Amino acid sequence: MSEEKLNEELQEDPEVAVEVDDASETPEPPVEETEQAGEEVRDLVNELSEAQEEVAGLRDRLLRMAAETENFKKRVERERMASLKYAGEAIFREILPVVDNLERAIGQGNIEGGEAEKNLQALLEGVQLTLNRLVATLEKFEVKPIDSVGKPFDPQHQDAMTMEPSDTVPANHVLLEFEKGYYYKDRLLRAAKVVVSSGGK
Repeated sequence: MSEEKLNEELQEDPEVAVEVDDASETPEPPVEETEQAGEEVRDLVNELSEAQEEVAGLRDRLLRMAAETENFKKRVERERMASLKYAGEAIFREILPVVDNLERAIGQGNIEGGEAEKNLQALLEGVQLTLNRLVATLEKFEVKPIDSVGKPFDPQHQDAMTMEPSDTVPANHVLLEFEKGYYYKDRLLRAAKVVVSSGGK
């Protein structure tokens, strides 16, 4: 339909013109719907704000926990290094009285004007007491001597220095000890240095 015809029809029929004009206008939404949409937007904005605050709080807690964990690791490492550095402190504290006793024994042996035999006897007694104290200290820390003399030679726990004939000790048995061997708990601390019997002459 041409534009001229349309204009003519509009002029002839004013009702149609009114209807066309009414149809061309966009209807405005009701006021209630607009207010409801505004409230929903405000609710969403509030929820978003609360969620952002919660995320910030959780992040802060996470950073604090990570820092505390790192500090704990560093403290544990420092304590471990200190315990390794001073691991022998308890042992040395127990050995110091032994040193004191040896010094006293030597002091007793050097008394002037006394009889030599009495001085020697006092020295021996002091050294024996000191040795007993030292052996007790070692046992306290689970250091125990290896009993070797008269036992079969064991190359895993004993080092043979030499072999000597013996009528009383059977062949391949320990005749004498140069140095005692020791265990620390269930581990060999030091092998015994021994003389092994080669049997009868």
